[in-house]
Amino acid sequence: MIKIEAIVREEKLEDIKEALAKIEVNGVTVSQVMGCGKQKGYQELVRGMEVSITMLPKIKFEIIVSCEEWEQKTIKAIQEAAFTGNPGDGKIFSYDLRNVMRVRTKEIGTAAIN
Repeated sequence: MIKIEAIVREEKLEDIKEALAKIEVNGVTVSQVMGCGKQKGYQELVRGMEVSITMLPKIKFEIIVSCEEWEQKTIKAIQEAAFTGNPGDGKIFSYDLRNVMRVRTKEIGTAAIN
């Protein structure tokens, strides 16, 4: 099993949800997060003072898939939907997952995510 985390622009939320639905990836957790990368934020005037905004709002997707085939399909769908070509498009991470348990039924492993 593999866990995929994608941190992307806020405005790409719906595009990514649609791309995942199209390939029938259904188990998705979405969180609002803050972060910065190469773009380092921006300067803004607040009450007459210039302030550096270095932490930008982002969306984090967390998805568990059963195998490498689904990992590749999921990453491709996210990358294509999140792409703008500009700094700040985000990052996608994938990790090997040791185990998972469905609390309600006590199913373990891939049975818990299918």
